[in-house]
Amino acid sequence: MINEKRLLDTFLEYVQIDSETKNEKAMGEKLVADLKALGLEVQTDQAGANYGSNGCNVHAFIPGTIPGDPVIMCAHMDTVVPGNGIKPIIEEGVIRTDGSTVLAGDDKSGIAAIMEAARVIKEKNLPCRNTEILFTISEEGGMMGAKNMDYGMLKGKDAMVFDASGDVGKIITCGPGQIKIFATIIGRSSHAGLAPEDGISAIQVAAKGIAKMNLLRIDEETTCNIGTLKAEYATNIVPEKVELIAEVRSRNLDKLNAQAEHIRQCLQEACDEMGATLEYDPRTNYVSFNIENNDPLIVRTLESFERLGITPVIAKGGGGSDANVMALHGIKAVVLSTGMAKVHTTSETITIGNLNKCAELVLDLMTH
Repeated sequence: MINEKRLLDTFLEYVQIDSETKNEKAMGEKLVADLKALGLEVQTDQAGANYGSNGCNVHAFIPGTIPGDPVIMCAHMDTVVPGNGIKPIIEEGVIRTDGSTVLAGDDKSGIAAIMEAARVIKEKNLPCRNTEILFTISEEGGMMGAKNMDYGMLKGKDAMVFDASGDVGKIITCGPGQIKIFATIIGRSSHAGLAPEDGISAIQVAAKGIAKMNLLRIDEETTCNIGTLKAEYATNIVPEKVELIAEVRSRNLDKLNAQAEHIRQCLQEACDEMGATLEYDPRTNYVSFNIENNDPLIVRTLESFERLGITPVIAKGGGGSDANVMALHGIKAVVLSTGMAKVHTTSETITIGNLNKCAELVLDLMTH
């Protein structure tokens, strides 16, 4: 029932609109215009102004005739770097770029699919559920659009976030929370050639602490990684200060907090051993979400898969998404795949088949 040519043209048009994180203005304006062209009531907020983006979250409502609470169909409009000047190429049913940029299938495939479903419903006057369309900004920058959103725009408490990689059919029912750790180790500087014994090397202290840490894959639902270790001194100066940035993710809140405390303890013990000082600042970036497999939202999605002949894959997420932030606001959200592959790389692709299937799925979910 979807218009495959229109869907493809829409996707190709959208990916060529520059919208790296914090520069979503042009993409947002295009989406507002396209939604208004369907006769929909469109709202925007001032989310971007709170953290330095020129964009805003975009919301529209499709009044339905099928009984039931509203459902939110969500995708994000920003892209990772390098996402400017995208030139899509189609070869044998696969959409990619020349390798100089990402494709922006993450997440403009989700946006295009939602837009096509809305167009079909309006042009064919199909019965549908009360549906909210939500296009967010700065998801790639730590879900800042969702964190700063005016939630008064939303009516529904169930959401389907089209923002997972892999063939259409994957449902992510849970995702981890994340703690970002900012730590500074302060030692004592001295001349490394004349009086090294008078100094306390912050680099050495950091190394001792890191050597004690359990890192990377902690267990099946917990990970931990150090991304930054910074100290810039001349080689003839015992380094006084080291800055460390790490993250912990877990689908279990107790494990999340325990791993963050483990990092602190290892660094503190190294500081105590060598006479250094630790400044430790853990920041909860987002919380975990978890939906049971027998939840009506999951059951409804599986029923759509069955009608469309899609093989379901129920998975556990390893990254954050707008669904994590929605959970803080009492919105139950699942994350669904759109068919995008190799996201966040210049090798990113999506097949036309998956793009079509994603739009068919959105349409089915909105009309049943």
